Parts: sequence; C-alpha cells; structure tokens
Amino acid sequence: MKKYYIILLLIAFISCRDILDKEPLDGPSDVTFLRTQDELTIAINGLYNNLWFHSISATGQWEYVLDCVTDISWDRNGSFFTAAGNGSLSSTDESIEETWEHLYAGIARSNFILQHIERVEGATAEEIDQAIGQARFLRAYWYSQLVMLWGDVPLVTEIQDLEASKVSRTPKDQVIDFLLSELEIAAEELPLSWGESESGRVTSGAALALRSRVALSDGRYSVAASAAKAVMDMNQYELYPNYRELFQYAGESSNEVIFEVQYQYGIEDHRMSYSVGSRNSRCTSTKVPTQSMVDSYESIDGLPIDESPLYDPANPFENRDPRLKQSIATPGDVFLGFQFETHRDSVECWNYNVDPPVRIPNQDALNPYASFTGYCWKKMADPIDYPDNRNNSSLNFMLIRYAEVLLNYAEAKIELNEIDQSCLDAINEVRGRESVSMPPITAGKNQAEMREIIRRERKVELALEGHRLQDIRRWGIAEDVMDGPLYGRPNENYGYADLGTPSIDENGNPNYNLVDYTDKLRVVEIRSFNPNRDYLWPIPQKDIDTNNQLEQNSNY
Repeated sequence: MKKYYIILLLIAFISCRDILDKEPLDGPSDVTFLRTQDELTIAINGLYNNLWFHSISATGQWEYVLDCVTDISWDRNGSFFTAAGNGSLSSTDESIEETWEHLYAGIARSNFILQHIERVEGATAEEIDQAIGQARFLRAYWYSQLVMLWGDVPLVTEIQDLEASKVSRTPKDQVIDFLLSELEIAAEELPLSWGESESGRVTSGAALALRSRVALSDGRYSVAASAAKAVMDMNQYELYPNYRELFQYAGESSNEVIFEVQYQYGIEDHRMSYSVGSRNSRCTSTKVPTQSMVDSYESIDGLPIDESPLYDPANPFENRDPRLKQSIATPGDVFLGFQFETHRDSVECWNYNVDPPVRIPNQDALNPYASFTGYCWKKMADPIDYPDNRNNSSLNFMLIRYAEVLLNYAEAKIELNEIDQSCLDAINEVRGRESVSMPPITAGKNQAEMREIIRRERKVELALEGHRLQDIRRWGIAEDVMDGPLYGRPNENYGYADLGTPSIDENGNPNYNLVDYTDKLRVVEIRSFNPNRDYLWPIPQKDIDTNNQLEQNSNY
C-alpha cells in the first residue's frame, strides 16, 4: 500500500467558534472517550485529518498556496491570497478567521489527547509514547504556522473551560521556546520510521527537521544547525534523483519525503492540478509563477543571469538551471501534451495528445482567463491527473523534505559565519541532484557572498512549497520584493523584444528599475507593502470582539 489511509472519523473536539474558550461540546464525551487503544488510534488519526485544509484556496494544500502572497507566485481568483499579496488584507476577511480557527482546531485536538492520554488502557508504553510524540509534533507544527503568520499568539496547552476562556497573546519568543522544547521531546518519543502500512505518520526525523525550521525562523542558528545535522546524520533520507518527478506520483513517499499530507481518491482529494494546469488542458491557470521567479534561476554556469555570458534575453530559457523548466512551463515547452505558447498572436498550437498531432485553437493565448503572467507551474501537475482527475487529484503534498533540511543547515552555518566544508557540501548536494547538476559552490567566499547564494538557492529549490513568505519576512526584505508592479512575461514574442537583462540583487531577486520595462512586460497587478503593518497578518476581528484580552497587530 503506497498510502496510509487515515480513518475518516472526525473527532469534533471543538465547535466552530470559541476555539480557545471551552472544552469540546459537540464530540464524544470527554468522560467516556479515550479509554481504549482503539479510541487512541481514532484520536491520533483525527489529528492527521486536520491537516486536510484547502477550502480557503479552493485548490490544494493551503501551505503551498501561501507562495501566492509573495513575489514568486500570484493567485488570479481575487481571493484572500490576492489581498494578502497586494496589501489589502483586512481583519474581517473570513479566510483569516478560517485559517486561525483551523490551526487552533488542530491544537485543541492535540491538547485533548495529551491531557487525557493517561486514562488509555490496553496500550503499551511504546504506543503511548508514540501517540504523545505525534500529538506534540502536530501541535508544534500548527503553532509554528501561527507565529509565522501572526507573531505573538495565545499559547494554550490545555483544554480551556469557560472560566479561563479569555486568553491573551503570548510573546513569540516564549512560543518558540515552547516549540523547540516540545520538538526535542517528540524526537525522543517518535520512531525513526514506521511500517509501510502506516506511511505518513510523523517520525523523529520530522520532529528534528521542524525544529531546525522553527529555530532558523527565529534566528537561533546554533539550534537550527544542530537539529538539521541530527537529521542528516540519521542516514534515513536522501535526495530523489529526478526533481520533476519528485512532485509527481512517482516521488510520493520517497526517501526525500520527511513529512507529507497524504490524499486518496474517494477519501480526500484536491484541485491543485486544476489550478496550475494550462487552459488547453481544460484547467484554470489561477496559481501562476511570476517573471521575477523565472528570472531568479541561474544560468547553467552557476552565475545569475546579469553576470552570465550564457544568458540571452532573446532566448531566455536556454542554458538555464534545469529546475526552471522542471518547475515552470515556459513558452515553447510541451506542457501536459500541448504546445505551450502564451503570446496573444499564437492563435493556434499543437495538440500532441493525439497521433498524429493536430493544430487546435490555442486557449493559452485566446482564453481571456489564460495565465495572466504567461507561465504555469509544473510542480503539482502530473500528466496522470489529466484530463479525468484534474478536479480530484490525490497527489500528496510534501510539507518537509530533505532538501530543506540541507538548506536549513547551510543557512544556519552561514549566519554563524561557520562556512566550512560541511556547509558547502549541504548546498552542493542540493545543486548536484542527478536531474539538476548545477556547478558546485566553491570555497573562499565570504559571508555576504554565501548569504546571496543560499537565499537564491532556497528560492528556486523550494518554489511553490510555501516557504517563501517566511523567508522574505525573516530576512526583512518583504518591502523590497512586494511593493510595486508584479510582472509577467514580455508583451512581445521572445527573440523580437529588446528586453535587456534585469540586475540581480544581493538577495537573489531581479531588479527591473534599471531597464525600462514599462511597455515590455505584462503588468499583472500593482502591489503595495507597508513594512509597519504587512509583516504580520491581522488577528481575526471576531476573536478581538469576543476576547477582550486579545490585542490587534499594528495598523490594522
């Protein structure tokens, strides 16, 4: 069995409101439930159920769609993600409330288990420890999302009764202290691996990998490096050789996967394939990469495009880091069996899904809702899902993978100014993936040079996996990349437009100010970023109204 089929018994530990306020009133009685080993299994499986959350994106796993509120991707839906990206997010947005509630729902379920697990009968000490470890990890995972998005948040570790319902926000540093401690304990309680029939459960490697992420996000570089190194030393994980396949069914549950959300037809599926697919493949192209993302990939000589003699603005997709075409459908590609052309004059294209190929009306140019940037994501677009399952894909979502751990380790070492061979080896292992084979980073570079390298490497390696928002926030560069025009492809055909080359700054980001792009690139949207407000999301207004102990984030 390639998947662990999570039991579809939803344990409603919480009601839809007052998540922080009271014990569960609409689920099994807390007096009678969680008495047996079977009930413990049901309760733990209920925690994994809470990972299935994609209603606010109307597509797929919400963590991935977070990249649409950054400089590397865009959401055409006019949704919560669009507002969060262009600076118009409001505390009354229903999706803000829904996300806050989703995260605290998982925390409440975890608290219920941890608070009542001592009364379980018939389970071994090992089974109890493993259940506690899973509950600790998932609670820490949801809290890590809360502090990343909102900063200071209420730290609730027990089921609250009505008398203790009004809780204030806990300083972020204290929440981080708690998470690092919990994940260290969870790593001791969890196994290195599970049997094949239980694939998908969290492991000690997942706990340490998340610990490295949380520590890195808060600038605790020694802790981040140590936790990442512990994962590396487990010898449990390795990079999957084919980067493109890693985000297809072939890469599911591979040795690179540390923690993934699993889906299955008929149980729980998603529509990410529908959102990233092309118009010719009868999809919507709503979640699309930006020109800034495309221009961030190096040339194959390992130099950014503004330094490489191999870069040709007239043929911008040639001689580039292979991850560009493995991640993004660019004009001239064959994508999902169709010639992919997005210039408005390309009124016909080839359909290679039939034999012999035929010319068809090109919906990627003719349809008014074709990709607004002129590009599509290939990640999370497996041809197996098209055409029949584009609306109900069961492709898993990786939330933690080994490449991230390697990059966490390298970045922490760079920030500590401990740029030794182990630091270089970690970056070069990612760059040297079999299907990528980018030139290795050589010794002798200073901290500023290495910082530029690791920031660009994270951007291209982890694109459309939900890491970019946290990265640009913790690096303090959000106002540099999130303010002003959001660009798509050139208006003219490649090879004919005199585009010039954008400069690449010290954070690996293209700068279009030095070249006149006013009439040359599609302007998808004008964004605004207020650094005194937009580094955090607003606390949901309904929670402010019902809990006088909560204070709103600044300038909302």
